[in-house]
Amino acid sequence: MSSGNYKLETKLIHAGVEPDPTTGAIMTPIYQTSTYVQAAPGDHKGYEYARTQNPTRDALQKSLAAIENGNFALCFGSGMAATDAVIKLLHPEDEVIVSNDLYGGTYRIMTKVFANYGIKFHFIDMSDVANINQYLTSKTKMIWIETPTNPLLNVIDIAGCAEIAKANNLLLVCDNTFASPFLQTPLDHGADIVLHSATKYLGGHSDVVHGALIMNDSELEQRLRFIQNSCGAVPGPHDCWLVLRGIKTLHVRMERHCQNGETIAKYLRNHPKVGKVLWVGFEDHPNHAIAKKQMRGFGGMISFTLKNDDLNEAMEVLKKTKLFSLAESLGGVESLIGHPATMTHASIPREDRIKNGLVDSLIRLSVGIEAVEDLIEDLAQAIG
Repeated sequence: MSSGNYKLETKLIHAGVEPDPTTGAIMTPIYQTSTYVQAAPGDHKGYEYARTQNPTRDALQKSLAAIENGNFALCFGSGMAATDAVIKLLHPEDEVIVSNDLYGGTYRIMTKVFANYGIKFHFIDMSDVANINQYLTSKTKMIWIETPTNPLLNVIDIAGCAEIAKANNLLLVCDNTFASPFLQTPLDHGADIVLHSATKYLGGHSDVVHGALIMNDSELEQRLRFIQNSCGAVPGPHDCWLVLRGIKTLHVRMERHCQNGETIAKYLRNHPKVGKVLWVGFEDHPNHAIAKKQMRGFGGMISFTLKNDDLNEAMEVLKKTKLFSLAESLGGVESLIGHPATMTHASIPREDRIKNGLVDSLIRLSVGIEAVEDLIEDLAQAIG
């Protein structure tokens, strides 16, 4: 189906998906094959080898491009594989300006892998995008942002970053994992590359590990496709099928994530034992006005601390929840609770975490789509 002028909810169900020409199956088949028969060398039906092309992956890539309002999408075996591919666009001595609150795995691959190849990363506060200007040099090639950020839920002005990037001939990469295309489409605000850990909201059911990149520029797509094929970090067809299936319900899931997230954020803010509550939807949240401008809702990700900021008490809360499962990841239909300092962000040095506001007692919630009354009761008994 051509994406045309259909609304997002319709594109989520139909974009990239066509009935199987052989059987008429309405669901995209899982093309579980490693190679394709050719009538003669070079005489084939568009497919040669499954690392390079697969019909199930093609359908997903078309769907992802359509729902992010992009021209092209590429799929990878994980969000980190997609991250790896983007950084491979760079060369030794290139520099990247990065938001200082970001997923620990992204920080780790930048500082522990690619820094060894002479690429320099500047991790800075981007709450005011004007801060970027003081780090620009002739070697700067890329700006890398998450918004909202993981786990402090900071909001970064995508259009403001894009203006700086374009004025300096830089690539702007935006990790859109926390928002999903239902809440935010960064290409519309000037980003060059949108990155997803499709493991999260796109898949939505905690049963697949997957990554994706979406872009508009054909030359950029060709460079990234070359990296995708040459380095080989591609997903299997069944993983692609699972993400395709998840995308079909993204809109109804995200609506409930947002509803539950708002209710729980307000509950926590009024709890006598809770200190800070970080949720993008609060009107006094820093850069809330920017969030309203570039987002269509505020999501189900919440971070909070206890009033006395005691690590041991936070650990007790993590042990006591029953519906909120203690686990890494986010974006599934089930609610998760996590401790960023020892789990998702353990690779970031403690002094850097504390300086950026990620204290030892911070708790992160991925609010699922269960009955919100049950979720609140679970938090109430755990916090006490």
